[in-house]
Amino acid sequence: MAAVVECVPNISEGRDEDKIARIIHSVRGVEGCAILGVEPDADYNRTVITIAGNPRAVQEAAFKLIQKSVEEIDMQLHEGEHPRLGAVDVCPFVPLSDITMEECAVLARELAQRVSNECTVPTFLYGAAAMTEEKRLLSTIRKGQYEGLHSRLTGGDTPHSDATRYPDYGQTTWDSNVEKSGAITIGARGILVAYNVNIDEKDAIVAKKIGSLVRSTGRLLKHEDGRRMRLPGMLPMVQGMGVTLEAMGMSQVSMNLRDVEQCPMHVAYESCKSIASDHGVEAPGSELVGLVPLSAMLVAGSWYAPEGVTDEVSLVHAAIEGLGLSQIDVFDPNSRIIEWALKEALS
Repeated sequence: MAAVVECVPNISEGRDEDKIARIIHSVRGVEGCAILGVEPDADYNRTVITIAGNPRAVQEAAFKLIQKSVEEIDMQLHEGEHPRLGAVDVCPFVPLSDITMEECAVLARELAQRVSNECTVPTFLYGAAAMTEEKRLLSTIRKGQYEGLHSRLTGGDTPHSDATRYPDYGQTTWDSNVEKSGAITIGARGILVAYNVNIDEKDAIVAKKIGSLVRSTGRLLKHEDGRRMRLPGMLPMVQGMGVTLEAMGMSQVSMNLRDVEQCPMHVAYESCKSIASDHGVEAPGSELVGLVPLSAMLVAGSWYAPEGVTDEVSLVHAAIEGLGLSQIDVFDPNSRIIEWALKEALS
């Protein structure tokens, strides 16, 4: 089978449908790859886009998308619930078949250099593409977000050390171009499942408590004399936080399952559901952002399906039902499971 790579750019626009359409249109003419998903979120003001196919074609598509996003999006006007650093907040390459993680890292580094040169945007590398160990984590690079970028690039106060303050490519000073575009983070990683658990409350009080308990980094305790102690979280390889979805009249525990084998979706969901119940609040369903590997759906389905059920279709439907994946929008497995969607798109 020919090499296949996935790329999942997250653009900082989730409300202007025309603008999103123009950005997506810039990719449509690239042969050898397909757009498998476009998921805008008005509360996060962010759209997750999934592209897959031939590695070089996907790399070219990612460049065109970034180029158009920088043209269309003005970060000076952007606001939303989700952390972000620039017009295209993050752009990871993910190996799917017959391609190594290091090859994906090369794709990311080449793209980051091209974006910095041709789009005059500072670019950071993360994950397997990171140049230093200090920059491997996306959450580390994104500290201070867009609002802190000016101080970061002008020598002001910042939560960053010298090892993470400056971009890997592009200018390290602040100007009108950077003010408009922000910075872009490009990397290579394994399959990450963006997974949100719905919490039946409007103000995210319980959701934020759950996020601090389940995420791997846990909760930071501060003693009155200034001493600090971090309590480890419940779940391995999980990033999480509680957010309010005003448009939906509810909250979510927004999570990145960085290794869905170590923390399957049903474990994340049932953990959040249990803690919510302790606070007298329900977790009636959940939401996948972007696409999900078939293996992750089968593992979750095996937990929820009746004993003895082993066929893929039944297990997938058991996962959809058990996780409440259709609470907000109908979950279509043919377009949301990577292997099924890719087979259809590239056939």
